[in-house]
Amino acid sequence: MNTAENRDWTGRCISLRRTLHGLAELSYQKEKTRNYLKSFLLSETDFDVVDMGEWFYAVKPGRSSGGIAFRAELDALPIREGDHAVSHRCGHDGHMAAVCGIALALNGIRPERTVYLVFQPAEETGEGGAVCAAYLKENLDIQEIYACHNRSGFPENGVWCRSGLTQPASEGLRISFEGKTSHASEPEKGRNPAVAISELVLYAAGRNCPDPLVLSTVTGIQNGTGDFGISPGRGELCVTLRAEWERDLRSLEKDILAKARELAERDGLLCRTEICDPFPETVNDSICAQNVCRAAREYNFPMADEPSFWRASEDFGYYTKQIPGAMFYVGNGEDYPALHTDQYEFNDRILETMVRIFLRLI
Repeated sequence: MNTAENRDWTGRCISLRRTLHGLAELSYQKEKTRNYLKSFLLSETDFDVVDMGEWFYAVKPGRSSGGIAFRAELDALPIREGDHAVSHRCGHDGHMAAVCGIALALNGIRPERTVYLVFQPAEETGEGGAVCAAYLKENLDIQEIYACHNRSGFPENGVWCRSGLTQPASEGLRISFEGKTSHASEPEKGRNPAVAISELVLYAAGRNCPDPLVLSTVTGIQNGTGDFGISPGRGELCVTLRAEWERDLRSLEKDILAKARELAERDGLLCRTEICDPFPETVNDSICAQNVCRAAREYNFPMADEPSFWRASEDFGYYTKQIPGAMFYVGNGEDYPALHTDQYEFNDRILETMVRIFLRLI
């Protein structure tokens, strides 16, 4: 592996990342990104590419049985950048480039173990990982799987990885109420959902608990159009539910939905509900987490210290339910712009750190 680690692949990773940044596409709208990556791997590396339709993986056989896999995400976010309505404001362009860096570094070298590079769809919506993880488990001999995410608020190139729970479960809950519209001067002749929505917001907030984490975050409230002459008959509440473990998330979901139906019945409203963007908890295998920490120390990368898990959710948990694995994090900088904001762009200076840890894990 020394030969691979000394090759001049860093500049090519940065160039690839910047190209991918300009190809940003939403979940399940990634034809340009997917096709570009497949062409890049086939023309620039000696990995084979296996097309699975919405996703693909690249593979290079090793000298011994059993494989190791690395996951990257293809999708971007609906955040405007210049003239484009979609952008890579979470850093998935950097994650893809880092995983491709493995193939660049191993070009012409036969690794000890078979290496799989997995490029999955729809991480941002929590829909892509489950299908990929099930296929890997059922069809390929993969003994370990790893993924990396960039993190703002941590020292640049600082590495963080913990055993056990590393990111919680979450889901989006959309609750729609339909009553009856009336003139604003005669609200008693209609059925306005405003009171039910207000009470439901307060009920959900009252269920919040810091330890163990149980959290409901209101992400949207709509009730009418704001026309001062109309008492609206339709309203909607969107809330993100989050908990350390899926069992606690299910309990929170059950209670909030029961309260919504109770309020709807009381106020004569029709209630409809929809669950969106479901994410499992991500739990790192202890040995895999130790492997990451050992690799970081061998390179003398600074180890970031955070005793708790990261509250953001991540569908890598679907993989760790099937295969031992670990998600680790590399810092963008303590004052670096936050992910999912229009000030953020991936920090190219951390690409080399990500790739070197991947290579050491192989």
